Amino acid sequence: MDYINAFWVGGLICALVQILLEKTKLMPGRIMVILVVSGAVLGALGIYKPFQEFAKAGAAVPLLGFGNVLWEGMKEAIDKDGFIGLFRGGFTASAAGISAALIFSYIASLVCQPKMKK
Repeated sequence: MDYINAFWVGGLICALVQILLEKTKLMPGRIMVILVVSGAVLGALGIYKPFQEFAKAGAAVPLLGFGNVLWEGMKEAIDKDGFIGLFRGGFTASAAGISAALIFSYIASLVCQPKMKK
């Protein structure tokens, strides 16, 4: 039954983003920033953890999850290192995911041999 929650929550997030794309003048980059900031704000308010427990991967995979990872990393680093943790924590917490995205994107570009537009 849990996989159903993950499925419809992830789908609902995608549907909301699609509505924003079609009904507003917001560009995709701004919508992505809204999702990341929303994940961080929900984490700061203590709402994201129960939401993630309910929705499982449906909440963790989209950009909301990335925002929450940034928030958790910053909170942990501030508790440990003080003010400097504000700048260091988000990078430390998200480094593995960002590194994996860069590495796999590079490998995909080697395999697919993309062509530059003229």
